[in-house]
Amino acid sequence: MSLRSTSLTPGRTIPGLIWQVGLVSLCRLVFNTARRFAYPFAPVLSRGLGVPLTAITSVIAVNQSTAVIGMFFGPLADRLGYRLMMLTGLGMLTVGMFAGGFLPFYDVVLAALFLAGLGKSVFDPALQAYVGERVPFQRRGLVIGVLEFSWAGSTLLGIPLVGLLIEHMGWRAPFFAMGGLGLLGIAALGILMPKDGKKSVRHQTAAGLWSAWWRLGQERAALGAIGFAFFVSAANDNLFVVYGAWLEKSFSLSILALGLGTSIIGVAELSGESLTAAISDRLGLKRSVGVGLALCIISYGVLPLLCQTLPLALGGLFFIFLTYEFTIVSALSLCTELLPGSRATMMSGFLAAAGIGRVVGALIGVPVWMKGGIQLTGYLSAAISCLGLL
Repeated sequence: MSLRSTSLTPGRTIPGLIWQVGLVSLCRLVFNTARRFAYPFAPVLSRGLGVPLTAITSVIAVNQSTAVIGMFFGPLADRLGYRLMMLTGLGMLTVGMFAGGFLPFYDVVLAALFLAGLGKSVFDPALQAYVGERVPFQRRGLVIGVLEFSWAGSTLLGIPLVGLLIEHMGWRAPFFAMGGLGLLGIAALGILMPKDGKKSVRHQTAAGLWSAWWRLGQERAALGAIGFAFFVSAANDNLFVVYGAWLEKSFSLSILALGLGTSIIGVAELSGESLTAAISDRLGLKRSVGVGLALCIISYGVLPLLCQTLPLALGGLFFIFLTYEFTIVSALSLCTELLPGSRATMMSGFLAAAGIGRVVGALIGVPVWMKGGIQLTGYLSAAISCLGLL
């Protein structure tokens, strides 16, 4: 399928988007921190709410499931406007976080993190479609790569700040902080980001709310991208859910040392996003996806050979998450042009498939590792990733 560029020129588009990219990157940092902070602080939340740890893992699972629900907002974004849906997503985050802070009950916190996750699933496709509509294709990898810095930033900056808030002010403090930041984001985005144009809204209204999904189903490239997202995400989470247990068992690591491993993954994600921003446009987005996935498959296969020493194991994990992040961010950039008339629909479908893949990977990860150790985990992740090449 040919990739059509937008009618805007680089000179008109990129300078005008610099401040917008900074603003929405900060908003995404809050979204991503809200999505990820429950993982390391699950024991703290369980004690604060007076519930077993398994109840918090259920909260995490519900949060992840919002990616599937979010796909139904894609056609709405194409119809009603990307700015409006970004504001809607921020509103969900703000309401959810304040509710969790003011009402410290398990059911409320469950609903709060569900709302925050759903807000992210509404915000992200609309943002990526907004970029796809305004940034020429030859600069798309740069801008999407910069936006994705907020994913690594949640690990390197957001979660440590949450830890400081919990330590000094209690487990409810992060909810108030993220709710307040969400409110500031709504005000800033509402004032500084231009309103959606009327032309595209009329077009989508005439086309109908669900016609975009029919169009997506008729596009082989779009369906291939959705399958790609599912397989590479399942492969990555198959490893992600057990890497901590593997390191702890193999090298007798303390909690502090496991925290170091998480920081290494954060640095790897940031490196992959930086690499996307730096070279993916020059290399070509389609080629970047292919090269990145090939290197990721190799790194999965090599990981079982690197378990003799801790530095080798951490180096193997670093390369896996670097190549995975480079691959997935390059793919996000590529997908913004696969269905130009329904960009938010395409991106919500891609992210929903990735979310389902992560759920599947998380479900199979522990049984696979318990049965065959890191050898079976690495080889299975490589095999699943190969399906993404089809």
